Amino acid sequence: MPTLVNQTYRLPYRHDVPPSPGRFPDGASFRIEIPSVENPSVFEAVLSAAATHGVVVNRVSQGSGAMLLTTSELRDMAALGAENGVEVSLFVGPRESFDVGANARTPEGAGRGGQLRGVRQLMYGVEDVVRAVDAGIRSFLIADIGLLVALRDLQRAGDLPDECVWKVSVSLAPSNPAALRVLADLGASTVNVPSDLTYPDLADMRAVTDLPLDLYLESSDALGGVVRGHEIADLVAIGAPLYAKFGLRNAKDVYPCGEQLLDVAVRNVRAKVHRAAVALEWLARSGSEAVQSKPHAAGLGLPRRAA
Repeated sequence: MPTLVNQTYRLPYRHDVPPSPGRFPDGASFRIEIPSVENPSVFEAVLSAAATHGVVVNRVSQGSGAMLLTTSELRDMAALGAENGVEVSLFVGPRESFDVGANARTPEGAGRGGQLRGVRQLMYGVEDVVRAVDAGIRSFLIADIGLLVALRDLQRAGDLPDECVWKVSVSLAPSNPAALRVLADLGASTVNVPSDLTYPDLADMRAVTDLPLDLYLESSDALGGVVRGHEIADLVAIGAPLYAKFGLRNAKDVYPCGEQLLDVAVRNVRAKVHRAAVALEWLARSGSEAVQSKPHAAGLGLPRRAA
């Protein structure tokens, strides 16, 4: 690694946090995720930017909800993912912050914004998943514990495909290893952890589960605005198997997204892919032997082309 050596300032810095031996099913230690990919047009912008920068994008995720996409758009998202070997993870649309109740829009209730209010919303949340599954989607962002358990039970009963991935949203991110263990026990397939974890914090999380962890290397202002793509080598070494997520600080929020925000959403994802490209340069410079998954990798919740 080309770096400055200076004993006075303890350069290069070496932390004493042990590396994780965990890997994805294909043997890779990390994957790249681009969030807020809200519709097929935005997905196409991700693929175009990835080709320009030479970045392999393993997963895209969406925040507005499957419920705001037409069946045709859902099928297009599934087709793009299937063709390019990219997991497509759609947020379950119904949530308190979109509902008629006022509590989630108060300062005290904001943390419950992603939860489902009452049996009515739980029903619509499950139906949002079923509708998207029918269109070929196989990965879903979950922000409600009850919904996670319901979907797990439906999957075990054979009512939902075995290959469906339940990705716990950052709005339900566990703040300690015990909470992470609970989510794993409840049926999570992959879990967003807080974006501000220190190296020891991340190691503590990794120690309690073999599940892939999803970590924002850059996050939106609403999630703290961390910018740490240059730390990718250390974060991957400690957190593997790790989904390295590239949000975007100093960017306009797009949830819920529609035609009125399409240009913003497209510009945002192009910038995110650029950030990923820069981070991968830092990774190469570090001398790390970390391996990224290729498209169509084993363990991805790849969509199916709808019949």
